[in-house]
Formats: sequence, C-alpha cells, structure tokens
Amino acid sequence: MPKISHRAQNMPASPVRKLVPFALQAKQKGIKVYHLNIGQPDIETPQTALDAVKNNDLKIFEYALSEGNLDYRTALKDYYHTLGFTDLTTDNFMVTNGGSEALNFAISTLCDDGDEIIIPEPYYANYNGFANTFNVNVVAVSSTIDTGFALPPIEDFEKKITPKTRAILICNPGNPTGYLYTREELQKLADMALRHDIVIISDEVYREYVYDGKQAVSMFDFPEIAENCIIIDSESKRYSMCGVRIGCLVTRSKKIHDAAMLFAQARLSPVLLGQIAAAAAHQNDTEYILKVRAEYTHRRNVLVDLLNGIPGVICPKPKGAFYCAVELPVDDTDKFAQWLLESYSHNNETIMVAPMSGFYSNPELGKKQVRIAYVLKEDDLRRSVELLNDALQKYKIEFGL
Repeated sequence: MPKISHRAQNMPASPVRKLVPFALQAKQKGIKVYHLNIGQPDIETPQTALDAVKNNDLKIFEYALSEGNLDYRTALKDYYHTLGFTDLTTDNFMVTNGGSEALNFAISTLCDDGDEIIIPEPYYANYNGFANTFNVNVVAVSSTIDTGFALPPIEDFEKKITPKTRAILICNPGNPTGYLYTREELQKLADMALRHDIVIISDEVYREYVYDGKQAVSMFDFPEIAENCIIIDSESKRYSMCGVRIGCLVTRSKKIHDAAMLFAQARLSPVLLGQIAAAAAHQNDTEYILKVRAEYTHRRNVLVDLLNGIPGVICPKPKGAFYCAVELPVDDTDKFAQWLLESYSHNNETIMVAPMSGFYSNPELGKKQVRIAYVLKEDDLRRSVELLNDALQKYKIEFGL
C-alpha cells in the first residue's frame, strides 16, 4: 500500500462538508434536506455575468496571464476606486482561483515551516487547512458568544506574538459569526502590526453584505500599514458566483506582490471564463447589490428572531455576511448534526447544519455551537427553524438530556 504523507493525515476535515455523505444517504431515502450548512446562496448570479459567458466569441480558451488578464484587473481597480482607494492600480491586483488560492498565496509568501499566524476564533474552518498545507501553526485568540464575538482585547494578541509570528488573519465581516469589526478595533490591530512588523491579512469577501446602515471598514483604510497589509477578496459571495472560482490578492506592497507572483506563475493562470464572468458582473452592479443586501437583511431578521424564540438557543444578531453562530441546548453538535441526517425527520424533511467544533483551535469551545447560513428563502428558513425546534425536543428525550 502507498504511504500517505503526514501532511495529508493531519489535514482537518471540513466541518461544512464532512457530513455530506450522511445528507446524500438521507436524500436517497426520500428525505428533503434544508442546507443551512454551507454558504451557497440561492440568489441568482447577475445576468450580465451569465450573458458574458454565453455570448463570448472566443475561438481558443487560452491561458490567462498569471496575474490575471488586464481587462478584469481593470474592473477590480475601478471597483476599489469606488471604495475610496484611488491610489491602487492594476499592478496591485493578483487574480486567483477563488479567495482560497489568494489565502494560500498569502500564507506561502509570508511563512516558512513552523511559523505562526494569529487568528481570532471562531474562524473560517479552512484557515486551518490552508495553514496545515504549508506547515504553519495557527495561534488562536478566543472571542465569545456573550460579546457577540467582538474582537478580543488587544492585550490577548500581544501575549501570543513570538519571533515566529508572521501575520494576523482576520475576516471582516466575519465567517462564521457575522461580526463586523469597528474602526477602533481595526486601528488597534494596525498599530500592533507596525509595532511588531507583522502583516495583517484581511479577508473581506463579504464586505457588500453589511446591515442596519453600517459599512465595513477595510484594512486599506489604514495607509500607515501599506507595506504590512494583504486584502483577500472574492466574487463568490458578492455575486453568487461560488462555482466561478475567481478571487484576488490585493496589496500595496510591491515586495509581497512580487513574491506572490512566483506562486501565481507556478500554478500557471487563473480561470479564463471566470474572469470574463466576473468582469461583466462588476458592470452597473449597484442595483443588484442593494437588492441582495435587502434580501439578506430580511432573512437575517426572520431567522434570528425565530432562533432566539426556541428555549435554550442563543443567537447573537450578525452585523454582516450571511451566517449566524448559534448555541444549542445539546451535549455535542457534531453528534446532533449527524443525528439530524441519520435518525431524524419530520414529514420527510430535516436540516443540515455545520457544527462549530471545526471553527475553533480547541474543538471543545464549539461543542455546543453550530453555524447556520441564511442563504435560503424565507419560507425555507421558517420551516428549517420549525424542524430544529422539533428536533431539539426529540433529541433531548432520546438521549436523556
């Protein structure tokens, strides 16, 4: 038998996808599964993007430039100018195969084996996987549900900084919590990055979807860390284009950009058709973004109110993205989530949630929490909460809780 690498053996399973086999088995039994586990919106992709792919007149699907084709990087530059970052040129953008590849490029550019990245937790579970791929250690700083997952005290970060620390990685607005960092919180991180000469990697893929009249503050709003900042961006959630796999790494640092280019060249090129679709999506998109934001705001309000109406359930109201981090009155949400798919149904329906043990460095911290994505229409969300309420009662009886 072939030997499997330690890297592969240590690769963490995705908490979002590891229950997929159980969901497939439930569906084979004729059970309808409401997918609350994954951030795959049911919102339609902009028609401009669909038309650009359908109506292109290319005769050859050739390699794109390693850094991304100029027409799409121009669209990105123009978009960032609307955000107020008018100093950026097309040379500041590196197009990637999704935000995931941008994160991989950032980590591989900054870190050697055994280096460390500090991340406030709970965090997007694949950050663990990306770090593990490059033998980089994740050092977590814990936030808590009772504060709505606000940024932990800056002193908690300072205590974790060592000579091996290369970066602090944040997601704003946050996945899985929906927390939106304030300018004051981000300023503290920027000041700390300068004090210790480390890089802030800011994952800002959900910046459009911020609610209650608030606005996401970007790490690019702090020009003093121009040489110590990388922005991770993606079209997946902005335009409901998850399968297109187009994102970008953005930095004002030529040193970081040039180093990352070596990895971009090694993987040859980002997806050609994806860039065509993404460039078209950015054309006259204001109406689309406003409409989708209003829809997510409504879904959030419906879902959070219903969840908090269930005895024992705690759900802070997210300020951005389209996720809720929810505490449930169960013994183990990994066990509960699997039970929902293997053993529970009501009128041949059940739900799929993402246990949050995989969103923490210490799985015990997420043992009673799940991430729920409000990417389904209102009627499906209402039905999902009905099923959750019923399932919780039956689970308690079955397991004597």
